[in-house]
Amino acid sequence: MAIAVGSIVEGVVTGITNFGAFIELPEKVTGLVHISEVADAYVKDVRDYLKEQDHVKVKVIHVDEKGKIGLSIKQANPSSRTNRERRQPTVSFEDKLAKFIKDSDERQLDYRRATESKRGGRGSSRY
Repeated sequence: MAIAVGSIVEGVVTGITNFGAFIELPEKVTGLVHISEVADAYVKDVRDYLKEQDHVKVKVIHVDEKGKIGLSIKQANPSSRTNRERRQPTVSFEDKLAKFIKDSDERQLDYRRATESKRGGRGSSRY
């Protein structure tokens, strides 16, 4: 079976790095799932989602001229994205804006307090 772009295949995790995971595909071919293609959510550490010898379903997203194979776990499981979106409550634009303004005001206040305490007595006695 030749590895074709767009095909979905099963593989086994053979190695994990800071930038992704190596997956052994059928016919002993190895491809890489980049950290950005592991899950829909932000992935800080691949080890939080995968471990060696895990069996995973991946989608082949590219094969370059040197034969390097790029893979995606999140594109192989598109239903997980729609299920996740359904579980999240919908928040209106006005609510998001209000939260942003509140957070911004709090950050500015913290910043002002920090910088004013540093200025303390430096400029007060000029004569």
